[in-house]
Amino acid sequence: MSSHSSRKRRKPIAEINVVPYIDVTLVLLIIFMITTPLIQTGVDVDLPQAQAKDVEQDDIPPVIISIDKQGRYFLDLGGEEAEQAQAEELLILVAAVLQNKPKTQVYIRGDKAVDYGTVVTVMAALKNAGVPHVGLMTAAFED
Repeated sequence: MSSHSSRKRRKPIAEINVVPYIDVTLVLLIIFMITTPLIQTGVDVDLPQAQAKDVEQDDIPPVIISIDKQGRYFLDLGGEEAEQAQAEELLILVAAVLQNKPKTQVYIRGDKAVDYGTVVTVMAALKNAGVPHVGLMTAAFED
């Protein structure tokens, strides 16, 4: 009996082992750090440079969306008379043209009096409609 009394009973440990939680937290932190820049959305814009080259023209005429001083939209489907259209109509017509001819280039020609937000809104709507690249038309500097 003395052998039993010399042994002490082990008490249960009341501490939480936090090492696995730290490991999981570190892994989640790394995952979020890597994926956060990939999720951010935006409109890709290639800013014009001082010595810009002319864009090469294909046989396919480009689609040109014009925005005048009053904020009205006009659609030129390549050589035809530019027709006034609503924003929703523009997206449908441009998507239809790109479905038939996927290599068609799309340009936005905005009056310099049009506010920046209108042009960006049109660009974002075109991107959401599936247009891969949207170009901005500018006038050349006069010497």
